[in-house]
Amino acid sequence: MKLGIVITHTDPETVFNTLRLAQYSLEQGDEVRIFLSGKGVEIDLIEDAQFDVKAQAQAVLDAGGEFLACGTCLKLRQSDGSEICPLSTLKDHYEVVRDSDRVITI
Repeated sequence: MKLGIVITHTDPETVFNTLRLAQYSLEQGDEVRIFLSGKGVEIDLIEDAQFDVKAQAQAVLDAGGEFLACGTCLKLRQSDGSEICPLSTLKDHYEVVRDSDRVITI
């Protein structure tokens, strides 16, 4: 299965659990692409003692997941992106939605 995930929030628990699902899906042999939009591009800034979002995001990357981040949203925040938030386009967002068998948005 091709799973597309769109993250638009920065709530630590919600993002952490979504990334856990992404990692589990990858372990099942699924393809996972995550598009970060709006506040979601701030994923690198989420710090929470109980929900280690950065470590979970790295685990998704290490398992073969792909992150994409809205370039316009990053520019509004004066950010050039990062490994977890690579500068991407509306076309990339469209392709995640178009090419996925299932899409989850949070």
